[in-house]
Amino acid sequence: MKLIEKDLSKVEGKNILVRLDLNVPLNNSIIEDTSRADKILDTLKFLSNKKSNLILISHIGRPKGRRINNLSLKPVANYLEKKLNIKVNLVENDIFSLKKENLFKNKNDEIIMLENIRYYENEEKNDKDFAKKIASLGDIYVNEAFSCSHRCHASVSEITNYIPSFGGILLNKEVTALNKITKEILKPVTCIIGGAKISTKIQVIKNLIPKFDNIIIVGGMANNIIKFKGHEIGKSINEHGCEKIIDQIFSLAEKNNCKIFYPEDFLTGKSLDDISNYKKINQVENDEMILDIGTSSIGKIKKLINNSKTILWNGPAGYFENPNFSKGSYEIAKTIAERTSEKKLYSVLGGGDTISLINKLNLFDKYNFVSTAGGAFLEYLEGKELPGIKALS
Repeated sequence: MKLIEKDLSKVEGKNILVRLDLNVPLNNSIIEDTSRADKILDTLKFLSNKKSNLILISHIGRPKGRRINNLSLKPVANYLEKKLNIKVNLVENDIFSLKKENLFKNKNDEIIMLENIRYYENEEKNDKDFAKKIASLGDIYVNEAFSCSHRCHASVSEITNYIPSFGGILLNKEVTALNKITKEILKPVTCIIGGAKISTKIQVIKNLIPKFDNIIIVGGMANNIIKFKGHEIGKSINEHGCEKIIDQIFSLAEKNNCKIFYPEDFLTGKSLDDISNYKKINQVENDEMILDIGTSSIGKIKKLINNSKTILWNGPAGYFENPNFSKGSYEIAKTIAERTSEKKLYSVLGGGDTISLINKLNLFDKYNFVSTAGGAFLEYLEGKELPGIKALS
């Protein structure tokens, strides 16, 4: 993969198309979580300082080829302009009417942002002519949207056939971080994985078991295992019909000498708004929900973290939105952060709920890498080849 920061001779004075993922949550044109926008600021500063003209490409939501006002990139353009202290001009004209020679006629224009690329149905159809048209606006293309790179979309994969193309700084960081937990691993390595449905993470778990020393399963996923092992889980969230999946996990783990850990004590409640009650694995009652891990489980997880040199964490340990059920997730977050700051651990985190948790604790910058990629993050962990990455090769 060619990297833009390693070939700067091509940058100065050029029109650079930068594909970003600025799919931020909006509420009445207010960005509720700026994590994705903040992560690409260094790349934009870097390229801007090289006296290049930037054309930003991104999307918000799923407009499915229609212009929807509340999915405009205008709030994002305003936010970037404020953070960069550089004018960011949102171009709302139809892309097919744009011409390269007319884009930067105003000398004050350093950064142009095209309106939501998914306003065009051609984007998700991976249309060749649409990709050619976008490519015609620039001299160089930079993919800085790892989180979109599992999509065969025109501005992600097809465009690379019509313009010199490079991987961006952030994309390279993401690939490097994921390689360190899948290919270039410093052992012992531990995965902490949560979420509601075990079926959505089964391919990730299967791919990681042969490479990892420990898999710690928490959250709603753990309830399925606890039930599989013959224990009562009351009204706890669980997925029906996944017994075969769980059996496969334990069989594969035993074959590969990977230890599977699941909680042995909990904090329960009769509703999500309830206060917490401590219960051991054989004490959960029919009208209770398991909403956090207990002190014994926290202690064992912390010990595994302290004995590891690499950690992958995807999914909180409980319903942390209620402070009464947040301790398990908080203790995991703090322990990983402390070990990372002491340089005793290489840490990679991902997943929307995990990011919400560490933002709440102001720990976002305390880990080696935090992925905001979502689906692409999981598909890479499953061992799949991502179209956007393949296209850069």
